[in-house]
Order: sequence, then structure tokens, then C-alpha cells
Amino acid sequence: MLTGPLFYLLSLFFVQFPPSKAMAVKNYAYARPSSIAQYHSVDSTTKYIYLTFDDGPINGTANCITICSREKVAASFFEIGLHQSRNMKGRRLYDEIKAKDDLFSISNHSYSHSYGRYLWFYQHPDSALLDFLKGKDILGPTNNLVRLPGNNAWDTKLAKKASWLVQPLTHKMDSLGWDVIGWDMEWRFNKYGKPVQSPEAIAVLVDSLFAYNQTKTKNHLVILMHDHMFAAPADSIKLEKMIGLLKKRPQYQFQKITRYPGLKNALN
Repeated sequence: MLTGPLFYLLSLFFVQFPPSKAMAVKNYAYARPSSIAQYHSVDSTTKYIYLTFDDGPINGTANCITICSREKVAASFFEIGLHQSRNMKGRRLYDEIKAKDDLFSISNHSYSHSYGRYLWFYQHPDSALLDFLKGKDILGPTNNLVRLPGNNAWDTKLAKKASWLVQPLTHKMDSLGWDVIGWDMEWRFNKYGKPVQSPEAIAVLVDSLFAYNQTKTKNHLVILMHDHMFAAPADSIKLEKMIGLLKKRPQYQFQKITRYPGLKNALN
């Protein structure tokens, strides 16, 4: 069984999608929020896990809500404005997440998810920023956290990581006081949208990344998942099992991503 840095490297995954339509570019002024995040004082023996679900509200979101609620674990949903606004189901799921703000947080994952045109999207940072501003208007998050579509970038007070392709956009986001949140590991999915790794493999990978200090911030680990992976009952059981395995480790604690260290703004 692979462990350590090699296991971590093999777990990384990136997918490019085919192009579709473009968006117009224009200037947009936006004020930086005035509040500054306070770093959280934590026990150095505790390991913090951030469950993050992308691309909702979609099929599978309801199961993610139900399982995390039943297990009483914190989770963070990076939502797409288009998915929230296009039908009543999306709005209902969004409202269900929002109503459980003791456990869950909602953050901006753009309006369109670039319509699958990742390369064009990031080559036009002004229109990409407008897309995120539209997502912000629709989703109305109470925090300034964003996640880029299809790209593992970071821009907080303490964590910095951005490829040359996305740097122009992350610099614009930083000027607005936004925190760009990436991930330390991904629970991957296959061409049918189903989880690739077993719950046991995910738990072992979490242990390995903590043990070898292979996270962006020491003792803090962000897991990327996608709502659609858990739409089928047999797959949602895998999510519940993975959470159960991690809960058995007394040193692990689940947190909302809004509690991640070094954020620019202390909003919920």
C-alpha cells in the first residue's frame, strides 16, 4: 500500500472540459470589506478536517446534507449560482443548507462554472471576475470565500498557490478582499460520476497527509468532493462510511471552511 508523499501526489487530479460560449468584459469596482480575520487558537495535537462539496445544488446535494446532518459533522458547500437559480429544486436545496448554518457554510463557486471553457475563462480575468460577482449576487454568501472552477488555487493571508493561468484572476479577487480556497486532496469520480476510491482508501490518505505534513496548512486538511458523486444510495453510503471512519480518530475534528486559519475576513 502506498503512503506518504507518493500517495499524496498520485491522489491529485485535474480535468479539462470542452469549450462553449464566452462572456463580455467590462470594468467593475468593488470595495474591500473592512473586517480582518482573527487567527484561531487551536490545540496543536488536534487535526482539522474540512469537508467541501462543489457544484451544487444538484442531484446528490440532498444526500450530502442528510448524511452530514445525521453524523453531526461540519461541511462547506461551494455553490454555483446558475444551479441555485435555474429551478425550484436548486433554491430549495440551497435554503436547506442555509438554514443549518450551525453545521454548514455556503461559498461562491462562480455563476457558470466557466460553462466548461476553463482556458478561455482564465485568459479573460475581467469577465471571469464578473461571473463570480454574478454568483455572489445570486448566492448571497455571508463570507468572502471563493473556489475556482477546475483549478486548485489558494490565496489567503497564509496560503498562496496560483498557476500563471489563474494569477490575473486571483490578484483581482485579492484586491476585493476575497479568499481563494483550494484543496489538499480530492475524492475523485469516474466517467459515470461515481466515487473512484473506497472510503477506506480516503481515510488512509487523510492519515498519510497529516502524518507526513503534506497539507497546505499544518494540521488542517481540505477534502474536495462533488455533490453528484453521492446521488445514488449505494454511493451516498460510501460518504457516510468515510465520515464514520474519520470520526473514530479522536484527534480529528470537522470544521466549516470559514474557520480555516489565515482568512482575510472573519465572516461566517
